[in-house]
Amino acid sequence: MEGSTALKFSGIHHIAIICSNYERSKDFYTRILGLTPIREVFREERKSYKLDLALNGKYIIELFSFDSPPERVSYPEAAGLRHLAFETEEIEENIKFLISNGIEPEPIRIDPYTQNKCTFFADPDGLPIELYEK
Repeated sequence: MEGSTALKFSGIHHIAIICSNYERSKDFYTRILGLTPIREVFREERKSYKLDLALNGKYIIELFSFDSPPERVSYPEAAGLRHLAFETEEIEENIKFLISNGIEPEPIRIDPYTQNKCTFFADPDGLPIELYEK
């Protein structure tokens, strides 16, 4: 890296999410979002679960539980990570599935720069999630 003007990355390894109710979030991320559990461990010393999740065989999310984590500030939008975005080719079908599972996404928006469709909904702790149709 000598002489380099920036760090060298090959991709994003994972995203870590702390949830307030492990079983509820585990159900959401596996059953609703369809992510595949890779490894689940209970870390006795921290009284905390850690669930590694994959999308299409690629490890992407670490779901953590902690006892009484502080609530995430979402609205009005706060500094920091804004949302997770998942790419889809069938946004309307995904919206129907969310609604049938009691999750109410926002109305579809059209990205003014790409003209692609997108919508937002929240995980059980209010973390914003975007569906982006490519």
